[in-house]
Amino acid sequence: MVARVRTVAFHGVEVVEVEAQVTITAGLPAFAIVGLPDKAVAESRERVRAALAALGLALPPRHITVNLSPADVVKEGSHFDLPIALGLLAAMDVLPADELGNYVALGELALDGSVTEVAGVLLAALSASAREAGIICPAACGSEAAWAGEVEIVAAPNLLAIVNHFKGTQLLPPPQAKLAPARGAGLDLKDVKGQESAKRALEIAAAGGHNMLMTGPPGSGKSMLAARLPGILPPLEPKEALELGMILSVAGGLRGGGLSRERPFRDPHHSASLPALVGGGLRARPGEISLAHQGVLFLDELPEFSRAALEALRQPLETGRISVARANTHVTYPARVQLIAAMNPCRCGYLAEPGRACGRAPRCAQDYQARLSGPLLDRIDLHIDVPAVSPADLALPPPAEASDTVAERVGLARARQQRRYAKLPEDRRIRTNAEADGAVLDEAATPEEAGRALLTRAAERLHLSARGYHRVLRVARTLADLDGAPVVARRHVAEALSYRRGFDAPEGSG
Repeated sequence: MVARVRTVAFHGVEVVEVEAQVTITAGLPAFAIVGLPDKAVAESRERVRAALAALGLALPPRHITVNLSPADVVKEGSHFDLPIALGLLAAMDVLPADELGNYVALGELALDGSVTEVAGVLLAALSASAREAGIICPAACGSEAAWAGEVEIVAAPNLLAIVNHFKGTQLLPPPQAKLAPARGAGLDLKDVKGQESAKRALEIAAAGGHNMLMTGPPGSGKSMLAARLPGILPPLEPKEALELGMILSVAGGLRGGGLSRERPFRDPHHSASLPALVGGGLRARPGEISLAHQGVLFLDELPEFSRAALEALRQPLETGRISVARANTHVTYPARVQLIAAMNPCRCGYLAEPGRACGRAPRCAQDYQARLSGPLLDRIDLHIDVPAVSPADLALPPPAEASDTVAERVGLARARQQRRYAKLPEDRRIRTNAEADGAVLDEAATPEEAGRALLTRAAERLHLSARGYHRVLRVARTLADLDGAPVVARRHVAEALSYRRGFDAPEGSG
């Protein structure tokens, strides 16, 4: 008899159906696992043997073969422990094989028989729900699986509880979906004194989902402003939270099983490698740009990142997804992020600062800023100078306008965008002005005649690329949304142009 237990393998955020086939036949005692297992799967033999021993069961002295089908898909991770153990229990007539066939199982076994949490339970539960099957998973991941909706969940603390559940002597209660604890109120724009123009730009960036680069000397408040951006962003919609949860699940980042309505804020150090930023490694794991999906990716000291890592961000900033291609795999992750970056004007940071002027100006600034390519800068909508805060500003009382007030205006602007783009089909869904393109952008953001004339003249003078031209239109549309204006006016175009850095990118370099 061949006992069959369904499980899954992960290919990015896609689920590959796998079947653990277990047979016990006559022959010399052996325990073989086939089907392209990696090291973690091959080591399942010892974990499963010890877990069964904790139940008081010994493996029969016969030839045991476990086949993970399909055999041409690489099996990675410790979550295959549980389906292998359940298949063995079915082959030994401890569990009913016909009932196990209605479930997808995944989980790692400890030597004492307990079932410990693994990555990817949310994706497995969604796949099981689509196949109208149940799921058997660790108790620590039960809340995560519950977000899949109408699916039967057996969330067990140990292997004995699963055996008792299927024998009817100890039914396991269904887990409840829960939200992750909030990060806390914490950071507020009231903490930032001065920098009114930077605050205005931050509000525009939040309202339209625009990328922003802040340039200023050390201590001027660039990182402080960036850290307060999540506080003025609207919460994640349920579908957005589920998209992010799928990425965090496969990355093992849903500890406790709770999804969050807060937008992610990722701030990797400038020493981060290319795979750390865009994804990769041995198992092609998601990188920071995917872990920040539907949220903020903050890159402080932008020119200090490696050139290769920064150039790898160019495509996902446009498309909202990142394809990780390696010799043994090719996966695609969502990567719809809002890039917020900060940099000093030169290496020492004090270019043109009174009393602290750079001794190597202007060569120091030219060399430092040349680390950023024109095509990358062309993808940034808002370029803001953040000057040093004067002692007079520091002595002022805290500003009256708090993050809650700004967040209310941002929420109204985003609501206008949602109503505008609601008529688009689901496969072309647009959430913010920063995602609008083509005919959709032309219909939504074409300025009135005076604004169109101003934009044409400015595009010629600033040598704007076609991408830069359309990004000015997107910012102008966001400014109109903040004003509640149905049409983009000349003043909106003028302000949008003021945030654009003029530079000549080599022809064809985009």
